[in-house]
Amino acid sequence: MKIGVGILGCGTVGGGVAQVILEQAEHLEKRSGVRLELKKVLVRDTSRPRPIPASLITSRPEDVLENPDIDIVVELIGGLEPAGEWILRALKNGRRVVTANKYLLAQRGGEIFAAAARHQSCVCFEASCGGAIPIVLALTRGLLANEIRSVVGILNGTCNYILTQMTQNKKAYAAALAEAQHAGYAEADPHMDVSGLDSSHKLAVLASLAFGADIKSSVIDTRGIAGLHDVDLRYAQELGYVCKLLAIAQRQGAGVSLRVHPALIPFSHPLSNVNGSYNAISVDGSVAGRTVYYGRGAGAMPTASAVLADILEAAMGNAVPMFARHPLLNHRREMEVIPLKDVNTRHYLRIAALDRPGTIHEITGVLGRNNISISAVAQHESKAGTYVPLVITTHEARDGSVTDSMRELEQLECVHGEPVHLRILDDYE
Repeated sequence: MKIGVGILGCGTVGGGVAQVILEQAEHLEKRSGVRLELKKVLVRDTSRPRPIPASLITSRPEDVLENPDIDIVVELIGGLEPAGEWILRALKNGRRVVTANKYLLAQRGGEIFAAAARHQSCVCFEASCGGAIPIVLALTRGLLANEIRSVVGILNGTCNYILTQMTQNKKAYAAALAEAQHAGYAEADPHMDVSGLDSSHKLAVLASLAFGADIKSSVIDTRGIAGLHDVDLRYAQELGYVCKLLAIAQRQGAGVSLRVHPALIPFSHPLSNVNGSYNAISVDGSVAGRTVYYGRGAGAMPTASAVLADILEAAMGNAVPMFARHPLLNHRREMEVIPLKDVNTRHYLRIAALDRPGTIHEITGVLGRNNISISAVAQHESKAGTYVPLVITTHEARDGSVTDSMRELEQLECVHGEPVHLRILDDYE
């Protein structure tokens, strides 16, 4: 069976997908029973040399969207528009759609999935989260018998590479970012990655699947890694922790807490040894318990692998009937989002404290008045009368209470500057 494929966008991933279809069509047919035929590839500049026959290149979207020889439209241009308009147009025309656009799905996923069901089509989006990691497959099929209790992931390879450099090679943030850019893991403008926004888009997609809810990235409390100090990563190691940028979705009563922020995790945690540009996702299910998914989170070929898997799924005829019936895709419910201030977790505090009698009493008094119990205190030897780093870890405490305490501590005469605050996510059985 021959299936026509049209690609919108020929960047790093789009070019990789086109290359594999052109060069490995026979291998793909042996694996799937369908013959993929690349019909058109939309580009902005047709004059640029590409390893694709010129007859397949076009700058006209209608050559893909209105082409009767194309069965599957692959959207790889990214962004909200015109990607959203083109996907809706392709669905209306009866085309099956494959996309890696986590930003679009995080903002308009419910609308797009409803359109796919209405037009008896499908949207396949494995490549939107985690690169080559088959996490969408796991949540929609492999773990379907489970009530998902939490999804915790390292979802951005750029940030993970930077944090690995800061932890293992003792580099400051600016130096680690420059190294990531030199190695090709970070863009010239790294804001989308280091701000945590990229991770929040992916978390919105994964949390929607995990909880069968309509979750948009705009409701996710998001903090990035740009303000991290290498000294805190060193103190964390002394205490038995490593710092990762985590995307966290956890059931909390009838609602769900959603957040992206740097977090300290113990060496025993399954995500603690995920280094470099790799991604990993830990899912806790009511029946399966914890399962962990690990692999390359970005790059041309890892992402192209997920895109091609989706193309083959759609081409083999599996995706359309599943999309029509699957409640996690087309019958999403509203779910209360618990604000970060009401989440209970452990905390790491670093305070520049004046080394004189009574200082610790003043600091612990502030914490006590806010119902924060101390787990451990660490201070290196120092000279009396100087400001020295006082490191405190807490037992579980309400996040908002800790934030309030930080403001109070900053006003104390015995405290210099703004205290550093990181959250701790312990391992669990």
